Order: sequence, then structure tokens, then C-alpha cells
Amino acid sequence: MIPISTLAGKAVALFGLGGSGLSTAKALVAGGAVVTAWDDNAESVAKARAEGIGTGDLRQADWAAFSAFVLSPGVPLTHPKPHWTVDLARAADVEVIGDVELFVRERRARAPHCPFIAITGTNGKSTTTALIAHILTSSGRDTQLGGNIGTAVLTLDPPESGKFYVVECSSYQIDLAPSLDPSAGILLNLTPDHLDRHGDMDHYAAIKERLIAGSHTAIVGVDDAYCEAIADRVTLAGKRVIRIARHRPLGEGFYADGSRVMRAEGGFAEVFAELDGIATLRGSHNAQNAAAAIAACLSVGVPKDEILAGLASFPGLKHRMQPVGRKGDVVFVNDSKATNADAAAPALSSYDRIYWIAGGVPKEGGIVSLAPFFPKIAKAYLIGDAAQDFAATLGDAVPLEISQTLERAVAHAAADAGGAGGVSAVLLSPACASFDQYKNFEVRGDAFVSHVAAIEGMTMLV
Repeated sequence: MIPISTLAGKAVALFGLGGSGLSTAKALVAGGAVVTAWDDNAESVAKARAEGIGTGDLRQADWAAFSAFVLSPGVPLTHPKPHWTVDLARAADVEVIGDVELFVRERRARAPHCPFIAITGTNGKSTTTALIAHILTSSGRDTQLGGNIGTAVLTLDPPESGKFYVVECSSYQIDLAPSLDPSAGILLNLTPDHLDRHGDMDHYAAIKERLIAGSHTAIVGVDDAYCEAIADRVTLAGKRVIRIARHRPLGEGFYADGSRVMRAEGGFAEVFAELDGIATLRGSHNAQNAAAAIAACLSVGVPKDEILAGLASFPGLKHRMQPVGRKGDVVFVNDSKATNADAAAPALSSYDRIYWIAGGVPKEGGIVSLAPFFPKIAKAYLIGDAAQDFAATLGDAVPLEISQTLERAVAHAAADAGGAGGVSAVLLSPACASFDQYKNFEVRGDAFVSHVAAIEGMTMLV
């Protein structure tokens, strides 16, 4: 835990007592703040009270007494309208901040020079975050990994010299971190997302820009127009900017050339890393992720040989294009985190012969956008609520069966792929939410792994 000493002795309001909110409340109390915490869920309030957190209905609070208001990132700050607590805080001229802002203030107070890498982007940020942390950890550095990737940032060890912090930041967290100042800030890409919480694409992009605008070194993917414009603006502001690209060469920066990551300087390009043969870094999207990780690690002093070793040993992010088993020439891949068509596209682009397991609760648009990948699909095994709709979309373009259950789909796909000859992938990339059959995509992915493990002759990779 990181005790928040920067608010010691100060009265602090807090709303949102879920996992990260409760951790934040504990960190504030541990640092000596006088906390008044609240949540719309009475059980969450009772749990916090039982753990020694001061609670009170913020509708009845004296807001003039508060020095800060800490808001959970899951609670609306601006759209579709500010939460009622935000209105009360602003009326009393109380700053509204989040857990990442508390972390960056504590870092500045305790150990301002300890390396801090922050990562954001619409797609790929979790893989990039995990890859950076793996490179640092495998090279023997004390690495603290947290943020939006699943570990609340304030549950990490307190900042001190020699520790490296790798923090994934969502747009919600950035919006609540006005003084975010990483050693290296990464913005991978921008496509429309969470617009219900940000109003429009321009506002969403402006929030993401804050992460790199405050960084010592800005690392920006320039494959989309929004990010390219951001990179230009930050450069004009005098910031050091390293550009990365997956679809085109660059005169300066890092870019993907097939399975190679190229480094360009002074108009000359050289191969920095060869990703061919690294199963967890297949596809041009992962070349972009690797390029960003390389740039970030170089910027905090990691030498090339240690970076290359970390790339080669990267185990992948669980549930995201994760090779989990192999039998002969067939690899079994858990991409359960692909809960819509756009998220499934990278995996479908990364293998040449695919036995595709898809379905669940469909998202708007279904799988129509995936039609360019249909020629690569040897057979589809459709499960859950979306099975009939997906079958209609696939039509005569792809052989298919309505498997209904994941267990049946895995068994049938393994049998079909095993007799096909050549290298094949049995790929769970559902392009759907899981809620018809599983609590979440993690449970669905774990079920896939267990079904793969039950196949006779399987060599498990996890």
C-alpha cells in the first residue's frame, strides 16, 4: 500500500467504494487523512466502515471543510451528466481527483526520479503494459505493475529509488489526474470509445492527450489522424516525442515492417527486434505494442540486450491471444477478451488456418466487419446466444456447426484441426460478451483452458 502522506491531517471526501475505491480510502487513512467515504451501495459503505474507514452521507456533509474530493473512475465526471457529488464539490470549489492523481503526487513527494511509465490508448494498452513490466522484471528490476490492468495503483509499494512503476491508465483515470507526469507516457491509438462518458471524440482525444502532454518523454502511435495531430502539438510544445507506427515507415522513431520492429534515426532505419517466432507477439498490432514497449524501456535506461531477452520470453497477457496448448501442429489460443468484432480482428489476422470458436452475447454489428478474414477460417464453431445470427452472417462462406457449448466446440475443433495437416490454430475469439453462459470473459477463458487441458496428448503452455 502507498500511504497518502500528501493529504495528512486534511479532510477528504471520497465516493465509490468498489475495489479500487476501498483501496484508495485505506491509503488515505494510512497516510493520516480524515476520510468521509460514501457509496450508493449500502453494503459497500458497511464494508468500509467495518474496515475502519470513516463514512458519511456526502449529501449532508460540510463540503467547505474538505481539501479534496476523490472520485472513483467508474463514476461520471462530465457525461452524460456529472454525478451529484461532483456538482457538490464544484459548488464548494473542492478539487476533484482520482487514485492515479494521488499516486503521482506521492511519487513527487517521495521519489520524483524513480521511473514511471504510463500507458493509454483505445486498443492494446493492457498488452503493452504487461510487456513493459515483463521486460523490466525479467531484467531484474523492482517493477510495480498496476492501474487499469487490474491492480489498484495505491496497493503497490511506496515510491522509492530503484523501483520502476508501470501503470495502465484509462481515460476515466486520466480525467481525474490533472498533474499526471510520467517519465515516459505512451498513447498507442485512438478510435471512438466511451463516448457516452466523454461526450464526443474530440473530448475523448483531449483527455488522452493529457497523459503524454505531461510526460518527460512522449511515445505516440501515429497511425490515426487524432494521434498524429497530438504528436505534432506535443512536439511544438517542446516535448521529446518518439513516434511509432504499424502501417508505414517513419523517418524517425519505431515502426513495424512485417514481424520486425525497425528503429529509424536520421533517415536511416535498422532492425531493432525480430518478433517472428514469438507466439505471444504475433500480428502487426503486437509489433506496434512491442515498438512502444521498446521505446519506453530505452527511455528509462534499459539496454537493448535486456529488452530483446524480455520480448523473447514474454508469456502474453492472459485471455488475450494467449497460446495455452499445443498438440502436433495445432496451437490452442485463448482470446476470450475479444468481446466484440474489432477486438477479435487482431487474432483472426494473425493465423493462416483457423478453427474459430465464436459466440455469446452479440454486440451491435455482429461479425459483418470480420468478413475479410473469412477465407482464413477452416471451420467455425458457434456457441451461445449469437450462434444463429453468426451462422447467417457466415452463410456459405465458412463451414460451420452450431456447437452451443464451449466444451463441445473445443472438442470438435480439436478433432477437426488435428486431421487437417499443416499448422493450424484452434482460436477462441468470441467477438461477443460472455454473460449468456459465463460471469465474465475471464471465467470463459479459464473454461477454455480447462477444456483444452482435457484433450488427450495435449502439451499445455500455461
